[in-house]
Amino acid sequence: MELVTVSELWHSHLFSGITSGIYNIAQIQLPKQLDYGDVDQLPPTVFLPPRNYTSNGFLRVSCNGGLNQMRAAICDMVTVARFLNLTLVVPELDKTSFWADPSNFEDIFDVKHFIDSLRDQVRIVKRVPKRFSSKYGYSSLEMPPVSWSNEKYYLEQIAYKGWFPLSCFFLSAFQHCCQIEAIAVLQCYSIVDHSQHRFQKVALNECMCIEILPLFGKHKVLHFNKTDTRLANNGLPLDLQKLRCRVNYQAIKFTPQIENLGRKLIQMLREKGPFVALHLRYEMDMLAFSGCTQGCTDKEAEELKNMRYAFPWWREKEIISEERRSQGLCPLTPEEAALVLRALGFGRETQIYIAAGEIYGGERRLAQLRAVFPQIVKKETLLERDDLQHFQNHSSQMAALDFMVSVASNTFIPTYDGNMARLVEGHRRHANFRKTILLDRKKLVELVDMHQNGTLKWNEFADAVKQVHETRIVQPTRRKVITDRPKEEDYFYANPYECLCEEETNCDDLLGVGVPTPDTPLIHLKNENIRIRGSGGWVGNGFLVQNPMEGWAFVTGRCSNLARLLLLGFTHMVVSDLMMEGRSMWDIGKINMLFYNTMANATIPVPLINQEQHDEMIWNEERD
Repeated sequence: MELVTVSELWHSHLFSGITSGIYNIAQIQLPKQLDYGDVDQLPPTVFLPPRNYTSNGFLRVSCNGGLNQMRAAICDMVTVARFLNLTLVVPELDKTSFWADPSNFEDIFDVKHFIDSLRDQVRIVKRVPKRFSSKYGYSSLEMPPVSWSNEKYYLEQIAYKGWFPLSCFFLSAFQHCCQIEAIAVLQCYSIVDHSQHRFQKVALNECMCIEILPLFGKHKVLHFNKTDTRLANNGLPLDLQKLRCRVNYQAIKFTPQIENLGRKLIQMLREKGPFVALHLRYEMDMLAFSGCTQGCTDKEAEELKNMRYAFPWWREKEIISEERRSQGLCPLTPEEAALVLRALGFGRETQIYIAAGEIYGGERRLAQLRAVFPQIVKKETLLERDDLQHFQNHSSQMAALDFMVSVASNTFIPTYDGNMARLVEGHRRHANFRKTILLDRKKLVELVDMHQNGTLKWNEFADAVKQVHETRIVQPTRRKVITDRPKEEDYFYANPYECLCEEETNCDDLLGVGVPTPDTPLIHLKNENIRIRGSGGWVGNGFLVQNPMEGWAFVTGRCSNLARLLLLGFTHMVVSDLMMEGRSMWDIGKINMLFYNTMANATIPVPLINQEQHDEMIWNEERD
């Protein structure tokens, strides 16, 4: 038996063609696309030959949310389709949310470029062939994937659904027992008995073969009806992460009409000198959703509350605006933004592009910002009405223009960390770390209030704002990992550091050595405690741990050396090499030698999992 990763078993033993060549995804790259700041015509792209594979079915996806939430989802769904060897149907865009934009994929994105640029990785079609419709006896399976899922979820829940024979931990036994050629071992780690401090293999006698049925074998068409954040930020194979980047930075292009108008905007701004793109997220939908009413009249606050209640999928209804603001969970108001920009050192002559839709409260709320910075412009003031005629009532197409300008700006400052802010941040990191200032809203509202009540004079306020943001200018860094709270992690598309290191560059040189911090726990608890039941009761009890730099490992109780060994990320080794010659016993000497050799080469500290921690984990899992 081998201790191997799920993906390695998947690659090696599933039916013909499944995920073959997955490790070559990132090795063949398209030429790096010029960014939006280069207003000259892009050179023609040379596409790679199509990938030849047997498709396991069709994947339909209905994206939900605004433009940038859908953009990230498209990147994720391409990656899922590639991993599962599915044919992707050109994604459907959201037409029913707050923005009610009727645009189709081809109205915003260059669909031909999208299909051609990814043809060496995944087959993409514009529609499901008629022969796979219900008219011909085929049924589609509609489902929302679980949020923040890794490849293991798609492997187990989408590709294969069913129980596996516990006794068949040996690959040959698995095949013989189940009499199948296509197999997937989901948890193929050693189960050991630690009584008397010995490593003794436990024999499992049952053979419980249950049908292993791939969902896309039964349903030729899978339909994911929600796609927001359905792929994890961290813990995915490097090649899948790089494919997400390739889709985002190379395969997804706006239509020529959008790109030409966006480049015209950028050229007009640059002719007047450097400019700041201020993503002033002070629009009606954001204020209603967040419950933030700072600076609003009573009538406006009531209007926002009514809107919040009108959307049933917005879960929080009763929100205290002052509490949200003090926690840093509200977008800065235009008045607060004016104070902060001035405190950061931007002068009256600064050209500021407002990258946003209609500001709630209109010109009344922009008056103070405009008084401090007269050179405020928007796409509506720079372009002729005829230029924007086609874009009216198409909020996603208008947002695409703001996206292009924000990526190309000399400085980008978002007043809220929504989807656009995070994707623009990632694009600017990808474009050699263009200057991006991430505002500390929680600290800023404290300082603003202290200045406005007279506690801080202007010079003291300005100095404090500058000091707070000395470390808030985007620099190369790794993402913060919070394994059991992925919503609170750093977002992959805001900082795709795996894609920022060239092949000849050591990522450690750019980002620093990846030492886990208190915010990057090594233990993953939720739904990961594993119990194996044999004929004599509980014969194995263990849990999964995750080292963000090395991946998953199965750890059993009282064996400190083996626990530390597996924590170091040993995901591919022949277990028989660690056994005594001709005996079904672990060779302690071999294990210790491998353990200490690995420790000598380790680049990260590895804490010890003790029995007390193990017992607490078991208790927590049972309590849930």
